Amino acid sequence: MTASAINTKIVKATKDDVPELLNLIIELAVYEKEEKSVVATPELMVKNIFENGYAECLIARTITEDGSKGIAVGLALYFFTYSTWLGAPGLYLEDLYVKPEYRNQGLGKRFFGELGQIAKDRGCQRVEWRVLKWNKPSIAFYTECLKAENLSEWDTMRIEGQEGFERLIGFRK
Repeated sequence: MTASAINTKIVKATKDDVPELLNLIIELAVYEKEEKSVVATPELMVKNIFENGYAECLIARTITEDGSKGIAVGLALYFFTYSTWLGAPGLYLEDLYVKPEYRNQGLGKRFFGELGQIAKDRGCQRVEWRVLKWNKPSIAFYTECLKAENLSEWDTMRIEGQEGFERLIGFRK
């Protein structure tokens, strides 16, 4: 059977999906040349996604003829933000990944369709995400197919880790 996005289904991920989700996250990190940056564990994912609710996740699976659980071929991990200017929530897509053999068959569009429905249902006024500047295929998909706006005038700022947090806390004095 050849890989086809038509032979997949997208559903909300559950705790049982965590091992496969982590494998997809590692594949994404390899693609982005950041494999060593993945420190997530199944325990952290269960705690922070499914228990604390810091994020939500969709998973794409193949559809099997016998009704058994198909293989995981993609994910979309997202959370909600708030825009002070709009006075409304937004949906932030942290990661979207589709296995290479399932790309260019409509699965990315279907993921965004699901995200659009979730955003609408939750009263969001925007869907946002970041893309690496060197990822030309994804940028082309976002701008040409989805008609997404490239906010090139914004820079991403980050403080990460305990040392950075302690530096921030030092400003409380």
